[in-house]
Amino acid sequence: MNADRPNRARLHSVDAVLFDLDGTVVDTIPHILASFRHATAEVMGTALTDEVLLHHVGVPLARQMRYFTDDEHEADRLLAAYRAFNHATHDQMARLYPNTLGTLTAIHGAGIPMGIVTSKSRHMAERALSLFDLGRFFRVVVTADDTDCHKPDPLPLVHAAALLGMDPWRLVYVGDSPADISCGKSAGSATIGAAWGVASTESLAEAAPDAIIGDIGDLPGLLGISASGGGRARA
Repeated sequence: MNADRPNRARLHSVDAVLFDLDGTVVDTIPHILASFRHATAEVMGTALTDEVLLHHVGVPLARQMRYFTDDEHEADRLLAAYRAFNHATHDQMARLYPNTLGTLTAIHGAGIPMGIVTSKSRHMAERALSLFDLGRFFRVVVTADDTDCHKPDPLPLVHAAALLGMDPWRLVYVGDSPADISCGKSAGSATIGAAWGVASTESLAEAAPDAIIGDIGDLPGLLGISASGGGRARA
């Protein structure tokens, strides 16, 4: 399906909405970038470009560090430096996207279950959700600690679907990286590219999601949720 011409019939009939966390629900991209800058400067003594630092966001953090170095010891040091900075500054630097709360409230009001599928650790995922009181919206939260394989592998999404008691084909996954789109498509789910996060619209389009939107506030309408709340429009 061309992302410029979304599959409205399918998106209007999904039974649940699953979200990536960083760069999709919570605006942590500047914080992630600052954490990478800190770690690479401290451990490697070098300044990598922002494009290089953010290129593999969406896969588990330990794997990302191995794209910067072939030295396992250095990769472990990068991971430790990143986590020390990231954990110490998270609550001060993390933000909500302007329309996140309104969007989650609208989807919840339409009676559609929601969940999180993230490559973040459970500790940090729950910390972000707690910081903004978002846990009340999500029936399931699948993190990097919950599966042996990680995005772009479909297992995290398949696991979330099982926890919801649903077939992955009946879900839509919303994410801001090509790894998210690949994960969703491989699971058989509908996918929506979030162009407000880490990846460009062009790179999301190359992953061929069912749709791409530029603001999380556009999501309810794409799912056929009435602007007045309480129901869904027919495709």
